[in-house]
Amino acid sequence: MKDTVGETAASMQELPVEILLRLAREKAHQPWLFQPVDGQILQYTWSEAAEQVGRMTAALRAQGWPPGSRIAISGFNTAHWFLADLAIQMAGYVPVGLYPKQAQKITTYVLEHCDAKAVFLGPMMDGPQFLEAIPDSVLKIRMPYPTAPRGDTDWDTFSTGFEPVRDYTAPDPDALYVLIYTSGTTGHPKGVMLSASNMRWLRAAFNNVAPQLCENERLFSYLPLAHFLERLAVESGSLLWGAEVHFLESMDKLAQQLPQVAPTRFIAVPLVWMRLQAGILQKVPQKRLDFLLSLPVVGRIVRRKLRRAIGLDNARFCLTGAAPIPVTTLEWFRDKLGILIQEGCAPTESGAYGAVNTAEHTRFGSVGKPMSDSGFRLSEEGEIQLKHPGVMLGYYRDPEHTQEVFTEDGWLKTGDKGRLDEDGYLYVIGRVKDIFKTQKGKYVAPAPIESAMARNISIDQLCLIGTQLTQPIMILTLTPHAQLQDRQSLERELLADMEAVNQSLEDHEKIAKLYIVSETWNIDSGVMTPTMKVKRDVIENRYGARVREHAHNRGQLIVWSE
Repeated sequence: MKDTVGETAASMQELPVEILLRLAREKAHQPWLFQPVDGQILQYTWSEAAEQVGRMTAALRAQGWPPGSRIAISGFNTAHWFLADLAIQMAGYVPVGLYPKQAQKITTYVLEHCDAKAVFLGPMMDGPQFLEAIPDSVLKIRMPYPTAPRGDTDWDTFSTGFEPVRDYTAPDPDALYVLIYTSGTTGHPKGVMLSASNMRWLRAAFNNVAPQLCENERLFSYLPLAHFLERLAVESGSLLWGAEVHFLESMDKLAQQLPQVAPTRFIAVPLVWMRLQAGILQKVPQKRLDFLLSLPVVGRIVRRKLRRAIGLDNARFCLTGAAPIPVTTLEWFRDKLGILIQEGCAPTESGAYGAVNTAEHTRFGSVGKPMSDSGFRLSEEGEIQLKHPGVMLGYYRDPEHTQEVFTEDGWLKTGDKGRLDEDGYLYVIGRVKDIFKTQKGKYVAPAPIESAMARNISIDQLCLIGTQLTQPIMILTLTPHAQLQDRQSLERELLADMEAVNQSLEDHEKIAKLYIVSETWNIDSGVMTPTMKVKRDVIENRYGARVREHAHNRGQLIVWSE
């Protein structure tokens, strides 16, 4: 391989558009983007991508919008999501990502709040509803995909006839470069402002966390690109490393496409990791798997086949974040499959840069050691605070919340409560706002308890509540497979895990009972954010009254809500 270390060091000083233009010259005919459409894979080389971006840049500039105007991008992850993002940047405008399947009122709010001039319409399942949420003043540009809703114009028509722009002048370092709206577990989403200077620093910093380059780097893009981690680690990372990017055609094809791509680096939220584990154990029960893995030769073959079956045989870097992951899940992937999952933690407001476990230094249950250049500290109350060049400028058009989120001496208040162990590993106790007080007057942090209970692979989602209760109660949903199991054996299994979890808790933290609901918790039902985090306030409002009706029945440890 060439001097990739030197090349990467140089590219870290470049913004995404600058790298694209350089790679379009250096790797002109090498494929970059792999886009599935109706079972066929469309490929875009670096030079073809630059041509598309340059032509769209010219079309956008021809609209005469003021520099710095905001332009939104919607739909599932696609090659044209990348191309639109880069064209917006190249034109001197500010990209704004919209989450797939988010509520109409949220879409309208974001577009109006940022005063979007246009929106790129990508493939989506809720096209008619999405179109209703777009203000009339916003130009709608349809991407070339069968399930993208029809707009005022389409990608090819809009950009045809323009000569592609081939030159690029980077914006002022302090200028607004990208606007990231939070997925929002409560209230309106807030627009996180990142500057060109933020982006340069974050890209270099993120590269220090990831492993060294290998030949034929492949990335798999499926987490929402409206979330900053996917933008940084996959879109920007692919430019930084010159890596191929393969896109997921639809969520129901994840298990099929992941093995076909076999990425060299893979990022997943805890829910995805837990479903990968459950999928394996449905086919090979744990006792049989343990037996097979105990056999010297057979065990190596089985482990390799399982890694290949889920598509992670080539993965050298596996990362998780956004929510706590059970330690038992991390241990299972390491001990059974030989896959090290590195857990980290940092909010969008810090450019997703804070603390992370590394291949050399990992302690399960922690989110790793704070990065040496993260400016980490704990407040007197134990809140995690950060201060580094990647921290946001503030919230867009929201001085009040901006002032609230920074300390008087300029540190970002993350809203997470944490503690450090004797070796400097950081443990997140939970969101400060999520910690509740029971009727006993005792405070309970739900996240660690939920993470411990999530060891049970029959559980799909869960949420601990305790306000107005003498003792916390765990509300949970079951996996489709668990819903078909014998109820008595399932109850024994759940109660055994509840008892095991309770043994490690203080008396006021112990789970009093399990409340099993039949509803599905997902984005469509309004219970989860687009980044797959449970909305606690929604759970409390939806089930709180019913749960409290059963709270005083001490003899009933499991309640089924039919």
